[in-house]
Amino acid sequence: MEKKEFYYLGKILKTFGNKGQLMVHLEVDEPEKYLNIESVYLDIYGERIPFFITAVELKSKNSAVFSFADVDSSDVAEEYIGKEMFLPLSSLPQLTGKQFYFHEVEGYTVVDKHFGELGTLLTILDIHHQALFQIKSGEKEVLIPVVDEVIINIDREKKVLTIEAPEGLIDIYL
Repeated sequence: MEKKEFYYLGKILKTFGNKGQLMVHLEVDEPEKYLNIESVYLDIYGERIPFFITAVELKSKNSAVFSFADVDSSDVAEEYIGKEMFLPLSSLPQLTGKQFYFHEVEGYTVVDKHFGELGTLLTILDIHHQALFQIKSGEKEVLIPVVDEVIINIDREKKVLTIEAPEGLIDIYL
């Protein structure tokens, strides 16, 4: 599988105990949904290598202790500190309605309710506390906040994202 076929799950922070367990920071909205996964892929020397999981214990909102098969001592576990963890995009549940994954809508045509067709959604910039749609409109860039009130519809078949930008915002860019 190619790297673009994976999504970032989290990062191994440190060892936990002396039996090879690892403390992981999970970069997901609902970490409890990942308690029963069977494997993850670690980024080792630029390659995605599968590791089988024997146990996951949630410690706080975004921290969990992972136990991997064949990692049975803190000496072996130390080799994996700082490694990033990934899962295949194919393992994500299908979203419906106005819910979407950031990677899912890249390349969609963005249409504003009042302005009309704006351009192509390049990516979603996840900047601090506010995500922004980064839209290429001709030679210009338009940034629109990613908030529920802005999103009107997502047509997955036609790859069209319909929005209603705050009044005057598009005028600033175009």
